[in-house]
Amino acid sequence: MSEQLGTLEELPQDYRDAMSAAGVAPLWPMMRNVLPHGAPKPVTKPGYWAYPDLRPLLLRAGELTPVEKAERRVLVLSDPGRGTGAMQATSSIYLGMQLLLPGETAPAHVHTPSAVRIIVEGKGGFTVVDGEKLPMEEGDLVLTPGGEWHDHGHEGSEPVIWLDALDLPLFVYLEGSYAKEGPLQAQRNRPDASQVEYLSAGLAPSRKSGAASRRYPMMRYPWARTEAALLQMARYGADGIAELDYVNPETGADVLPTMGFTAMYLAAGQSEAPPLRSSSSAFHVVKGRGVSTINGNVIEWSAKDTFTAPVFAEINHKASEDAFLVRIHDRPLQEKLGYYEERAR
Repeated sequence: MSEQLGTLEELPQDYRDAMSAAGVAPLWPMMRNVLPHGAPKPVTKPGYWAYPDLRPLLLRAGELTPVEKAERRVLVLSDPGRGTGAMQATSSIYLGMQLLLPGETAPAHVHTPSAVRIIVEGKGGFTVVDGEKLPMEEGDLVLTPGGEWHDHGHEGSEPVIWLDALDLPLFVYLEGSYAKEGPLQAQRNRPDASQVEYLSAGLAPSRKSGAASRRYPMMRYPWARTEAALLQMARYGADGIAELDYVNPETGADVLPTMGFTAMYLAAGQSEAPPLRSSSSAFHVVKGRGVSTINGNVIEWSAKDTFTAPVFAEINHKASEDAFLVRIHDRPLQEKLGYYEERAR
């Protein structure tokens, strides 16, 4: 494909005016913007949000705006490449930090985008999804898939804060994003599925002939079990690094159609240099401390911080103390579209 494509300015003004009047535009001056050579040229820039900066702003929001006026009291983590206020942390991932105070209830609703909550701080919070009450403890990953009714409540005595990750940008782009509101759900009088049906890896309820399985059989992934699994895996590894994907316990597929989640462990002093991936990513630090360099940008992170990387980013992680992170990514979406790739560095 030629590098010497014509520009719009080379065309006569009367021709440009005629095209505008007809509601058309020439492709060739814009070709390199939509089809760059070799690799995409992302708008997304590496982002970093230190939790000590966000927490006081969230607590102040709790003083200034009652949850009844906010519905969801959230601070949006905006991609630096798009500017403050952008409802994107990467091209396809929305991130927000949400606060619920003791005794508060966030009303029930259902929406087309899917959401995941990673619990950052506090005890006593819970989410109800399709009647299933899901405790929210630090590090837990809680699903509220698109099309599932959900509401939040707080039975504890301290603020509860969690990180929201949604595929909202995709649904906004498709003009398919909307929500419906409804009454609080009746809660089932039993623990959630992670404590009953899927208490042990490799075991699932016995299948009955002709019985349909739920699309999302497990909505809560307790952090205590995730951390234990990572440490056991690293113990028998060669480099003090372990990664585990969050999956549907019935099918082994990613937990959501468009977003994937990977738990990571790096022992103190260990480094990781993953391949260049076509997926964009967000990293949430559950525990620990370290440094990541993303396309030359040095990010010094600690527990409860969040940072992002655009597509095909050159990423280097190094833990200064034992570190646990969750990587949020759009690989499932790209695999469904048939173009996910990894490149050697």
